[in-house]
Amino acid sequence: MLTSPSTLVCLCPAQMFEKQIVIDGKGHLLGRLASVVAKELLNGQCIVVVRSEQIFVTGSRKCCLDANRSLARGSPPLHTAAQSS
Repeated sequence: MLTSPSTLVCLCPAQMFEKQIVIDGKGHLLGRLASVVAKELLNGQCIVVVRSEQIFVTGSRKCCLDANRSLARGSPPLHTAAQSS
């Protein structure tokens, strides 16, 4: 999540666990960090991501913008199908 420097992101789906997991977002890749956070959230864990403004976003800007536009229009993402032999 890209937020302002002073923002603290707290994701708490349920209060099953007593302790929060605090993740320092500095230097992490967005997609990989998102998958770790999603896994913990599915387990019911409370997650806090700090320094989220320093998370790395990879890929070309054009590719990311095109993907977001196609999702906003409601069209499915494009995947090339393997040719059957």
